Amino acid sequence: MCGILAVLGCSDDSQAKRVRVLELSRRLKHRGPDWSGLYQHGDFYLAHQRLAIIDPASGDQPLYNEDKKIVVTVNGEIYNHEALRERLTNHKFRTGSDCDVIAHLYEEYGENFVDMLDGMFSFVLLDTRDNSFIVARDAIGITSLYIGWGLDGSIWISSELKGLNDDCEHFEAFPPGHLYSSKSGGLKRWYNPTWYSEAIPSTPYDPLVLRQAFENAVIKRLMTDVPFGVLLSGGLDSSLVASITARHLAGTKAARQWGTQLHSFCVGLEGSPDLKYAKEVADYLGTVHHEFHFTVQDGIDAIEEVIYHVETYDVTTIRASTPMFLMSRKIKSLGVKMVISGEGSDEIFGGYLYFHKAPNKEEFHRETCHKIKALHQYDCLRANKSTSAWGLEARVPFLDKDFINVAMAIDPEWKMINPQEGRIEKWILRKAFDDEERPYLPKHVLYRQKEQFSDGVGYSWIDGLKAHAEQHVTDKMVQNAQYIFPHNTPLTKEAYYYRMIFERFFPQVIHLNLM
Repeated sequence: MCGILAVLGCSDDSQAKRVRVLELSRRLKHRGPDWSGLYQHGDFYLAHQRLAIIDPASGDQPLYNEDKKIVVTVNGEIYNHEALRERLTNHKFRTGSDCDVIAHLYEEYGENFVDMLDGMFSFVLLDTRDNSFIVARDAIGITSLYIGWGLDGSIWISSELKGLNDDCEHFEAFPPGHLYSSKSGGLKRWYNPTWYSEAIPSTPYDPLVLRQAFENAVIKRLMTDVPFGVLLSGGLDSSLVASITARHLAGTKAARQWGTQLHSFCVGLEGSPDLKYAKEVADYLGTVHHEFHFTVQDGIDAIEEVIYHVETYDVTTIRASTPMFLMSRKIKSLGVKMVISGEGSDEIFGGYLYFHKAPNKEEFHRETCHKIKALHQYDCLRANKSTSAWGLEARVPFLDKDFINVAMAIDPEWKMINPQEGRIEKWILRKAFDDEERPYLPKHVLYRQKEQFSDGVGYSWIDGLKAHAEQHVTDKMVQNAQYIFPHNTPLTKEAYYYRMIFERFFPQVIHLNLM
């Protein structure tokens, strides 16, 4: 992950404004400790904090087309950049960066190129020929992005809230799968898959098709020029990611650079389920496994930092972000800069336990659609910002565009939980990787039921958080919460505690809906 900050058309091209943009950009330095860049064209400013994953030597930003008339700053990874370079036969590239294709694609195809990108990304592109610009965010919102408006008519773009909240009159989350065009003066959705309409699909379930689609999603994320590993909790999703990565690592450029043995990482309280299950899977796969332990007090001590970095007051997100935040710091200390993670599976396949109550396949499918559309507010936000806080990039193959298209086209009758037929949650995913001849995982791991992340790291974690909030929030405070926090009023002491911390860091958000 990198950090991008852009101030567009601010009616001020003074040295003081340049200094202010640099100051705000430094608030994002944790996202990209490897390089800082600032481009100014009149009253347009594009700043960048780089985490170098592809082409560390020459891929510094901003990036340009041949005559430097088109300028772009990008956060993310473009997995199909080599195929796109082959299409751009009349263009010359300055760097080996995967993001270098963006300026050239715009030059060739105009604003309609965004759907050609296969990856996770947020970018700002400035065309200095007419001072027009576009802003885009990836299909699901894996990368974080915000948009704000200044009183002087300026538009602000930032990877994190802290880059613009002090300087904008109004700001909000930039919607996933959308593009902002200065020419049209508004947002439009560039991501329009069939499932987005929530029409009920009818494609028969083919386990081999689903398996191949997910293997492809994992394999393309092995594109890296730096050390990497996998996050492994021992649950189904992370174990499948680890298994496929271990199986396909040997023939990659990454293996030639860093070796063929995969590193895996897990975090938990002493004796937690995740630590136990992850060790079992790591032993089965033969990974170099790293266990990180934390105490309830370690987590409580980190809460303020977590809320500052993750920029939310959502209770479930903060509970799950804290162990991930602590683990990311340890992972980065080992020299690792990228990890592959298992977010997104539960939303696509209806993996949460309440999906047992789905009355029919139509309601089941519609709920999966709603969950995927909301991922950018919760699991994507957690995975992106908990890791980026320490200059670590998280890649999420379950949210691959092609894989989602395959998985969401399957008749949802196959996803329904049916105890009479032995179908537990995510049965179609489990069955797809149930290979007798060359097992991906042991059977009992493949068919293990889900642990909530916050429970998996240790059952006393949530109890410890509630007890801590109880000491700091009184009954009267909760009773009057509707007057202090009229928007998204906290209903519990834990929620109130997180909200107090959030408002201290981001006081202007009181009346704005970022959730």
